[in-house]
Order: sequence, then structure tokens, then C-alpha cells
Amino acid sequence: MSNTSGPMWIPPPHPQWLSTVNQEGSYFNLEAVVPLDEASLIHHACRSTGLDDFGDDLWREPFGVLIRSLEEEGQLTLMGRLMARSDIILWLSARLQVVDTLKRHPQILDEEIVAPMVIVGLPRSGTSILFELLSQDPEVGVPLMWEALQPCPPPEAATYRTDPRIEQADKLFTQWSRVAPEFASMHEMRGDIPAECGLLMAGTFISDHCASLHQTNSYSAWCLAADFTPVYKYHKRVLQILQWKNPRKRWLLKAPEHQVHLDTLLQVYPDARIVQTHRDPIKCMASTASLMGTLYYMRSDQPFNAQLFDNIIMGDATAQRLERVIQQREQGVVPSTNIVDSRYQDLIDDPISCIANIYDHFGMPFHDAARSRMLDYLEHKPQGKFGAHRYEIDASKTRDRPLFKRYQTLYNVPDEL
Repeated sequence: MSNTSGPMWIPPPHPQWLSTVNQEGSYFNLEAVVPLDEASLIHHACRSTGLDDFGDDLWREPFGVLIRSLEEEGQLTLMGRLMARSDIILWLSARLQVVDTLKRHPQILDEEIVAPMVIVGLPRSGTSILFELLSQDPEVGVPLMWEALQPCPPPEAATYRTDPRIEQADKLFTQWSRVAPEFASMHEMRGDIPAECGLLMAGTFISDHCASLHQTNSYSAWCLAADFTPVYKYHKRVLQILQWKNPRKRWLLKAPEHQVHLDTLLQVYPDARIVQTHRDPIKCMASTASLMGTLYYMRSDQPFNAQLFDNIIMGDATAQRLERVIQQREQGVVPSTNIVDSRYQDLIDDPISCIANIYDHFGMPFHDAARSRMLDYLEHKPQGKFGAHRYEIDASKTRDRPLFKRYQTLYNVPDEL
């Protein structure tokens, strides 16, 4: 059995300004001062948009579970409550605007999403750097943070680089590194960088993006058992909105969570080109524990509980996650024509050859313009630009190694410890 203590993570001190703000906030009746009740959140989203039609009601149950979980389990500080309220009102507002835009422009639903390339894998397995490199292809369109956060009104090609939503999103997302400076060494955040699909799905309130921000066990458990079919359908509608007035020849998408829902992904996008990343799972789990702990510590001072997130940082569940994909591929649920593998070690050793293999698998031309832009990106992306991401690996986790023997043998994934 896997060791149940989980990867260890000890938070660094908060910036002094944040400690002072949260300490002063502890003297307030925070539930009254920064309310997170359903009525207040919905009221303000409707008031800010001038809209009141949320479409179908499938979002309401997970929304209610999230709100209750935040109050009963989140133990949010003043900053945590402010950030949570801001997030939720933005997600509600985005949903209202998506529904309204599609009602007024039903022709958007005729937009075709053809053969999107989707990067999946364990968190911290090289999905981000692969995403960044593949996005350099001039033929690729990626959802950027600002448009994933506020997809309506539909972005337009003429103003795509100057849209005022970019600055607003930039201030919100760079705030993460002002609240937790060490986060910058783990993941770059700006308003104009590629967004993970979890943010596109936030309007359904069934999303790993929502779950990743707080230690809300009951909400995470609800999402694990949820039907993600309507989530992926909503995801597709958002992509249709984004490309309506700013056409994208080919979408590039990324979220580690897709790895858990490949069958549903292929129901909605049957021609999807899936790229599965591979890295030493023990290394991935340790790095993810550090990342998740930092995310939660932005908003709450409660101790980090690794067991709440066992499917990405605990040995048994992580092994089961990887084994499920192996079985889906063996059974043809995920056809071999739809998926290719990308080892982290290959990407680091020879990134261009690694990417050429991906293009070759899907019968896609790897044009000189794409190759040149990728090389230029690598040349100008300094190692540890925002500082090194340092974390410790609990020695006991090495006992999980046998759990991953089949996976590592099948995909020739080397040990990194």
C-alpha cells in the first residue's frame, strides 16, 4: 500500500503586508463583510452584466456544493474570501454572457472545431513547456488567460492584442505572485499567456480550476463523481465564441485533468489529437504538492492536507489514474490514431525532435516557420526566469515506486530520484 502521509509541504512566511491584512481581517465578521452566499453572488453577477438567464440548471448543484464547501471547509482568510468572491462573480458573469451571446447569435454554434490538439498528463509532467512550445506554431490558436476568463463579447481579430480585458486579467492573475511570491517560480501568470481548459470550464462550476484554489474536500469529491459531458459541451461552445470573430486554424488546448476524462473528451471532440506527457510520477507528485500547497496558502492558513487531493499527489490513486489510460488505449476507447506520447526527458534533451515526432504521428506538416519560432522561443526563455522551484521529496514516497513499474516500463519513463 502507498504511504498515507503524502508529500510533505511546509508553507513559507506570508509577505508582511498580507499577514497584516489577514490579521486585521480576523477581527471582522468575515461572513458578513465578504459574503459568499448564493443569493449575494448571483445578485451581483446579474447586476454587473444586466443579465439574468444562466441557461440550463446543471451548474446550480455544483455551485451550491462549492459555496457550502468554502464556508464549511475552506477556512478562508480576508484575502481568501475577497479572491474567492471575485472569482465566483467573474465565473457567473461569464456564464451569463455566454448564454446571452449564443441566444443573440445562434450562428456561432455552426463554428467547426476541427481536430484540436489536447495536451494531457500528470500535473508537473512537462505539459506547460510543451504547451508553450507548440503554441509558437503560426497555425495554432490557444485560448489566452484574458479571453478564457471573459470570453464575451467575442474577441475580434482587429483588437485581439489591445483588448482592455487583457489588462484587467493581467492585474488579477499577477496578483497571485504578489500574494505568494514563490508562486512565480512554479508557474508564470499573466493576462496574455495560454490558459488551461479548467478556466474555460469554470462557468459550469465543475472544473479542476475551481477545485485547485481551495481545500474544499466535499466539492472536490462531488466533481470526481460528476458527469463531465455537459462540461465539455460548454467548453466547446466557449471555443466557438472565441473563434467566431477571431478565426483559429487549429486549436491547441491543455489541462492535466483531461487525462481523467479522455472518453468524454473524445465524445465531444472525436477527432481530437491527444498528446500525453510522461515523467517520473514520484517527481510529479512532489512538485504538485508544492504547487497546490502554495495555491491554498494564498487564501487560507489551514495546514495542507495532501490526502484531499490523492488522485494527483498520492501513490495509489495516481497509479490508478495512469493505469486507466493504459486500459483505455488497450481497449480502443482511446484509439491509437488519436493519441501520441511525449516523454519529459525527450522534450528536455531534444525539444524539436520531440515535437517533430508529435506532428509526424498525426500526419501534420512541421513547417519551417513553426520550427524557427520554437527555436527562437527556447533561445529567449531563460532557465529559472522567475527563480528555481524548490521542493522536497518525502523519502517515504520512494516506496511507491513499485506502483508505477508497469507504467514506467511501458512508456520507458526514467526514475529522476
